[in-house]
Amino acid sequence: MVRLGVNVDHVATLREARKSKLPDPVAAAVMAEMAGAHGIVCHLREDRRHIKDKDLYLLKEMVKTHLNMEMAPTDEMVKIATEVVPDMVTLVPERREELTTEGGLDVIANFEYLHEAIMILRANNIVVSLFIAPEINQIKAAARVKADYVELHTGVYARAENLNTVADELEKIRAMALAASKLGLGVSAGHGLNYQNVREIAAIPQMEELNIGHAIIAKAVMVGMERAVREMLELIR
Repeated sequence: MVRLGVNVDHVATLREARKSKLPDPVAAAVMAEMAGAHGIVCHLREDRRHIKDKDLYLLKEMVKTHLNMEMAPTDEMVKIATEVVPDMVTLVPERREELTTEGGLDVIANFEYLHEAIMILRANNIVVSLFIAPEINQIKAAARVKADYVELHTGVYARAENLNTVADELEKIRAMALAASKLGLGVSAGHGLNYQNVREIAAIPQMEELNIGHAIIAKAVMVGMERAVREMLELIR
């Protein structure tokens, strides 16, 4: 069965809109787990625009399933990760001006630095995933750099409006999931997945986990976290 990781970043985005204490991303994570989520995802960004350090430490204490910390591969973030020790770290590219993470990590161009960061994280018993585009050269580099998982970027698939483009991108993701699995990498996917486009990605045989945030939080605003998570779980099953 494909696991569901619920990203709670945008609960914190709502909180930061008023610089308030509510809504609380840690409480949202607990509710998501109670609804059946298999894990919680949060991104501690360099500019701390939504998730704060305190949130991350509280999530480590409260999450009972699986905590996946998304972060840029910087010295500061590696240090924080080795202090918090989440179950998994997902290394992602990060630019201050972006609204959300755009594009995948360039493993080839950053090979040496990524290898060093991955070795430090793995030495602290943290599973390491790389958020990459569904491209064979990046997948091969992820295997060489000793990552445990790749998270395939589904943004192009999710944004596509032309049916031929959707089909082409889906086939690319299928092929890259198979290639990653053959290289000994675990496979997950995320970015832009929602209640309309998730079934096809979940049906890929090698897919182990889907990490979804904005769509679930947006629905939770209207119908509540429990229902939003349960409806997503029904789709990916």
